[in-house]
Amino acid sequence: MSGYREVLRRGCGRHRRRRRAPLKTALTVSVLLACSAFMANAVNDDPAECGPPGDPANSLGCQGRAVGKRVDGPAGKAGGGTDEVPHDGDGAGAATRPRTPEAEGVYDRERCGNTSGRVLLTLDDWPYNDPERSVRVGAQLQAQGVRAAFFLIGKFAAQYPQITTTLRQQGHWVGNHSYTHRKLTALDDDVLTDEIRLGAGGNMLRPPYGAADERERDVAAELGYRICNWTIDTHDWEKTDGRPRSVEDIRASVRDATPDEKHNGVVLGHLFSNFPDALPGIISDLQSQGYQVCRNKGPVTDQVPYPLDC
Repeated sequence: MSGYREVLRRGCGRHRRRRRAPLKTALTVSVLLACSAFMANAVNDDPAECGPPGDPANSLGCQGRAVGKRVDGPAGKAGGGTDEVPHDGDGAGAATRPRTPEAEGVYDRERCGNTSGRVLLTLDDWPYNDPERSVRVGAQLQAQGVRAAFFLIGKFAAQYPQITTTLRQQGHWVGNHSYTHRKLTALDDDVLTDEIRLGAGGNMLRPPYGAADERERDVAAELGYRICNWTIDTHDWEKTDGRPRSVEDIRASVRDATPDEKHNGVVLGHLFSNFPDALPGIISDLQSQGYQVCRNKGPVTDQVPYPLDC
């Protein structure tokens, strides 16, 4: 024990004889080290990956950030720069990279990623006898401050490229409704790929008839598309005794839908039916019931944001 205490005394003696740094110098070094640690943490901080204050998962989620993550948005903007899809109005027509589709169970295909509480109006196919009807409907909705989504058949959209351009300038999203409107689940792999690849473009796909199983979803994801179906089907394409469904019947199908179908809802209609004529009444009915539709915030790109910017 005496030998052990002797070693301790010698060690302590060496420590006591070590020259101490002046107090002012030590304080300066401590401040510099603290500032360096703070700046390193601030540069790598990404609020979008951290949970809310007090969340037990907060410490794990925030510690798992990758150093040097690219931030495209302006400094200080909450969540800015973490979404590869440009926000609406941020340079329409600029070259963009499709956002990777969300994992199954996170992205709600029936609601097209709509979490705004508002209702998204969508128009499918093509106005076969009057192609310009698309942009007239777009102008009408724009004048009302409403943003809709148009899912165009690629074969016809390619013949009238100015329609797609005009709709986006009007503030409406334009999505892919396949190239020739064939049921995707009935196609072999090569034809399926071509039907999606040759469509109207963008990053949102509405499969004809809403038919998309795991294979179709995987192919769409590989090509940069998210599936977008609907919560309210107006059945506007149906005919009774050879007559198309009336404006009032189409309007009632939305008015009488359940609250769950309307909240974060997506309404399906077609450009060739009476659905466009029913839109003013549909919008009025929704507003009188306490629901709002997606707001038109100006020109958009071919990339539909997730969550939807409604």
